[in-house]
Amino acid sequence: MRNQIVKRIAAVLLAGVMVVSLTACGGNKKTEEKAADDSKKETEIQVFIAASLNTVMTELAKEYNEDHPEVKITFNADSSGTLLTQIEEGYECDLFFSAAQKQMDQLEADGLVVDGTRANVLNNQVVVISLKDSGTKVTGLENLKDAKSIALAGGSVPVGKYTRQALVNLGTLKTDGEVDAITTAKVSQALGGVEISEEDNVSKVLTAVAEGSCEVGTTYYSDTYGYEDKLDILQTVSYDLTGDVIYPICQVQNDEADKTQTAAAKDFYKFVLSDKAKKVFDAYYFDTDVER
Repeated sequence: MRNQIVKRIAAVLLAGVMVVSLTACGGNKKTEEKAADDSKKETEIQVFIAASLNTVMTELAKEYNEDHPEVKITFNADSSGTLLTQIEEGYECDLFFSAAQKQMDQLEADGLVVDGTRANVLNNQVVVISLKDSGTKVTGLENLKDAKSIALAGGSVPVGKYTRQALVNLGTLKTDGEVDAITTAKVSQALGGVEISEEDNVSKVLTAVAEGSCEVGTTYYSDTYGYEDKLDILQTVSYDLTGDVIYPICQVQNDEADKTQTAAAKDFYKFVLSDKAKKVFDAYYFDTDVER
């Protein structure tokens, strides 16, 4: 009799352990399912990109959204200097993709770069362009003064700074300080008074030449993608004159973002650095052979 009672008690205890175990397993499963659901929550990330990245980044966002349709990627494309100012003024931003190191250096000095996320992604090259078969006498920066009109980005715009640096190295311009401080008026004077239309970003330089508003302009090689039948590249400016045209990216400290938004920004950042993204950048005339 006593043995039967002991067996019954043991059976009851074993059944209780099994129920608790099954409940725990069910709880773990629910936790995992909830985590998966959270990762698929709809969210929106703000990505600030140099104007020269607009076309290729739109393509990358399209590819990313094939696997992540729940993430809306909103781009703000402008000159890197303008974007830096906007971030410093408090504009909500999750990722910053600059066309030059100077703006990224400043953002880092401001304490707005998420630790460990700054990475060099691309190199580019300055080119002198004109409309196809324009008959211009200009062959490159060396005889830029022969142009009737020039589209040139301002000194705070990376392509404008790189162009000024090249002209300084050629001896066309002189400066005792930062090349980006050389005004458009001084550039015009150094080129014999040629008419210069100062543009806010590289895309506007391209448009000014492509629409015939200006005879020549300086832009990036990547910006000529899709304009092969409309534009002539008069000169591809060597790195000896401009220095490397490095594009760095970083994740930005965004106090307004929730966990889902921050996680999505981090994931898209990783995608931009992926081998899959490299192939897209290469197709759009960017150089991805850079040290990160």
